[in-house]
Amino acid sequence: MVYSKYTQLMKTEPAPGIAAPGAPILVGVSACLLGQRVRWDGGHKSDAFLTGMLGRYVEWVPVCPEVEVGLPVPRDTLRLVRRGQEVRMVMPRSAQDHTEAMTAYAARTVRDLAARNLCGFVLKKDSPSCGMERVRVYPDEGGTPARDGRGLFAAELIRQMPHLPVEEEGRLADRRLRENFVERLFAYRRLKSLFGARWRVGDLVAFHAAHKLLLMAHSPAAYARLGRLVATAKGRPREALRQRYEGEFMAALSVLATPGRHANVLHHMLGYVSPSLDRDQRAEIDELIDDYRREMVPLLVPLTLLRHHVRRLGIGYLLGQAYLEPNPKELMLRNHA
Repeated sequence: MVYSKYTQLMKTEPAPGIAAPGAPILVGVSACLLGQRVRWDGGHKSDAFLTGMLGRYVEWVPVCPEVEVGLPVPRDTLRLVRRGQEVRMVMPRSAQDHTEAMTAYAARTVRDLAARNLCGFVLKKDSPSCGMERVRVYPDEGGTPARDGRGLFAAELIRQMPHLPVEEEGRLADRRLRENFVERLFAYRRLKSLFGARWRVGDLVAFHAAHKLLLMAHSPAAYARLGRLVATAKGRPREALRQRYEGEFMAALSVLATPGRHANVLHHMLGYVSPSLDRDQRAEIDELIDDYRREMVPLLVPLTLLRHHVRRLGIGYLLGQAYLEPNPKELMLRNHA
């Protein structure tokens, strides 16, 4: 393998940066994705990534809105139906309407979940209760459904908790969406840890500084906006400041990082270590960054070599960057070209 010479560095150089708190991260999930037999046909949709690798680092909070409003297993299928300006949840075979029961359940349950310090949610795609996007909505008089709906529970979850990292299991099959979601989970946990304690403006300044490179990889413009907000923090009401920073921080991380922006961040890091490297060492790192930009090697390859030099040289500014390890390395999210 082209980057096999760096595997020893990966083993012997544990990454610095901001570690996530030791307690498991609470993450909501559609119960069928954990293997619970709660679907309309009595089956499940167990997802190996959720039950396996990610499950080692989170504490799942399973939810099945349809069962929890009192529907049996098995049961008739549900669908979303557009009636005038409304979208209703009905059982087409019996014409039973479960909209009011579901909306009341969703409002109550999401309030309870918010009080439990939830850090994310994984929803079942296409579900009339849990689907995050492109759920089928049928015309009332019959005909071809439009894929422009959102499940009733998912809609309430996103309305009440707009900054919460939320994804569907189907989209998590895309490695970049999967990496982005997990990165947001751990970042949101760190953010909630900051604001959940008695924080001062200096704590916010330190948090923002530690996330500089992570933000730059996602959205340099958002990093600059947040920097201006933090610079004027002392004159702002605390709760308004917290809400605005949280909203803009999580919105910035929801922008997918690109190889080009990652490469810019890597060159930024190289600028700090370059004075202590010889010409061949600088050329090697430059070449690896270029290989990564062209998607010939994973991000882990140039980052591991840079991280080695950062640790060797004791560069404090870089040692404190969450970018170096934003989530557990065992998830191997940066191991793919």
